[in-house]
Amino acid sequence: MSDAIQIRCLQTIGEREIQGLSDVLIDCVESGASISFMFPMSRAKAEAYWRSMSASAARGERVVFAAEDAAGEIVGTVTVILDQPENQPHRGDIAKMLVHRRARRQGVGAALLTAAEQCALGAGKTLLVLDTASHAAARLYARQGWQLCGHIPKYALLPNGAPCATTIFFKFLGN
Repeated sequence: MSDAIQIRCLQTIGEREIQGLSDVLIDCVESGASISFMFPMSRAKAEAYWRSMSASAARGERVVFAAEDAAGEIVGTVTVILDQPENQPHRGDIAKMLVHRRARRQGVGAALLTAAEQCALGAGKTLLVLDTASHAAARLYARQGWQLCGHIPKYALLPNGAPCATTIFFKFLGN
């Protein structure tokens, strides 16, 4: 990873962060990522999403990380969902692992994933799960020690409406 990239845990998600996170979300949807949103991806929809995540983070249900470049611009993000059912207190989910196209292949994703894993472990989680429709992301997760569970065909839609498969991964944390 470039020394210019810093990973920051967003204790609060202010207006500046909402704008930067929205830029990353919009870029990822526009590049075809299957991340819960369809074309067209409006700024209002992106901002509404991050405002709802801000409220969830304030309640301690999740933790949002941002990757910032040397200029302080947000170029990536990942969320750790901590709030799980009472029979799964040991588990967390990785969600919205997003890296802006201009920052890809620079170690941003790996750094975000490491921060998310450390956060989850610090919160007492010993198992993380995630799903992805991206082959590049699947390679990253495998390189970072995540275990492949399998593929589910036609699990979701790409932003253009075409069905896509998803790949499920898990990782045990700590001992």
